[in-house]
Amino acid sequence: MEELLTDQQSAVFNLADPYAVSGYVNEHLGSHSIHLSRSQALVSSLLHRKFAHLDLCRISYGSDVRVTSPALENFYHLQVLLRGHCLWRNFKQEHYLSAGEMLIINPDDRVDLTGSADCEKFILKIPTTVMESICREQHWLTPGQGLRFVEPCYRLSELKGFFDLLRMVCAEAEASEHVPRIQEHYMQIVATKMLVLMRTNLTRPELNSSLATFEQIADYIRQNLKEDICGDELARQAHMSPRSLYGLFERSVGLTPNRYIRQKKLERVHACLSDATCGYRNVTELAMDYGFLHLGRFSEIYRRQFGELPTDTLKRRQ
Repeated sequence: MEELLTDQQSAVFNLADPYAVSGYVNEHLGSHSIHLSRSQALVSSLLHRKFAHLDLCRISYGSDVRVTSPALENFYHLQVLLRGHCLWRNFKQEHYLSAGEMLIINPDDRVDLTGSADCEKFILKIPTTVMESICREQHWLTPGQGLRFVEPCYRLSELKGFFDLLRMVCAEAEASEHVPRIQEHYMQIVATKMLVLMRTNLTRPELNSSLATFEQIADYIRQNLKEDICGDELARQAHMSPRSLYGLFERSVGLTPNRYIRQKKLERVHACLSDATCGYRNVTELAMDYGFLHLGRFSEIYRRQFGELPTDTLKRRQ
């Protein structure tokens, strides 16, 4: 948990006045007020990086503090608790977060957070325009009131490598070389993974047949390879039971749905690594884009599939 935004070159405040830190947050991360339970002391710290259209922040007030805001308006806040405890309240809801838990705050959510003296957070600020562009690109439909995350709290361990993705983004943000196109690419991956891994009010296009054929299902998989598709979701969209779907795949290709999906993702990655016109800078970016967040495991299954490591395929292209 301590691996998110650690470079001291990102430090804006260290052992500073908490109200000075709060003033900086108001300017860069969102309008809010703080209420300290103790007298003012020089104990607050803040690290901050811009990354494409994202803001990455690591903050500690060093005192019991209550943070309030009527709404964030034009952006989403993803907050990861690194240390200590934090009580989140939103009307009749509340949740007591501990280290390793994550909170997602919608633009129109009231913010009411009470942190312990040892509370330290990593905050990711994402503009609504970024999320909206992802939804348009993926042809995901949003209700009239706009995109909302309907479940606010998660344990990072439940989100299939999402922490590893955040760690890579922070490392890229703090690298000496900054390539705007690469930052944009990482930003797109983070936003897409949030929309796929967390519960939202989005409506995703489904298979259009009351009982889909294998060819229709295979075409749907081909068009959605960057999503985290699974067999149970395919069965629901194809209007059949998981058992019937498994039987259909066994008869058609001799594979389970999940193994077929993984194979098609690997084939797409292999094609991109072999294509000199493909715009990916390295294996890591490409693997993450297709949902392979555990890179060591990805390299091994890629080697079993194609007889070489993904880095070897990329070197041969170059």
